[in-house]
Amino acid sequence: MIFYPQERIGLFIDGSNLYAAARSLGFDIDYKRLLELFAAKGRLIRAFYYTALVEDQEYSPIRPLVDWLDYNGYTMVTKPTKEFTDATGRRKIKGNMDIELAIDVMEMLPCLDHIVLFSGDGDFRRLVEAVQRKGLRVTVVSTVRSQPPMVADELRRQADSFVELLDLEPSISRAPLHRDDTRGEAREARTPPPPAPAHPDEGDDLADLL
Repeated sequence: MIFYPQERIGLFIDGSNLYAAARSLGFDIDYKRLLELFAAKGRLIRAFYYTALVEDQEYSPIRPLVDWLDYNGYTMVTKPTKEFTDATGRRKIKGNMDIELAIDVMEMLPCLDHIVLFSGDGDFRRLVEAVQRKGLRVTVVSTVRSQPPMVADELRRQADSFVELLDLEPSISRAPLHRDDTRGEAREARTPPPPAPAHPDEGDDLADLL
């Protein structure tokens, strides 16, 4: 990763996309470590995390993660999912956060020098191009080592640099807890709650998980 000490950095995390990428690589993300990693690279101005939530559920598995992030240095951007029935009569839920992410990126441009986009969605290629025309650098974090690769080729080509998520695993992964470890309680106190499994409401098309 190429960062300069005086760069103003903004993180923009597509929650469902990053979760799917990490899951495909077989590790959980420690969001405290992730924040610390990029804070050490320059002047971290803001870290945005985007996710959609099912509001009428009695319990959402992702809610503990959302609450933890909100209290620990992340700017949370959420919205309720939308339910509809497709032409075949199947119930579907949509929770796309692309517009919210793109608007925040454009609004933050005057305050930043370097944008780090945690997503492999090819729809962001045009956004990256627009940001670059304003003189900012863009780093995309995703993976090509999953099957299939999580990052769209056009997005990877457009970015100034691409960071393979698997290469970050030693720096941002959550260490497994061992119940027979006498230091377990102390380690739990330092480590943020494990990311709850991404709720099926995250992502563009969630019907297959309902």
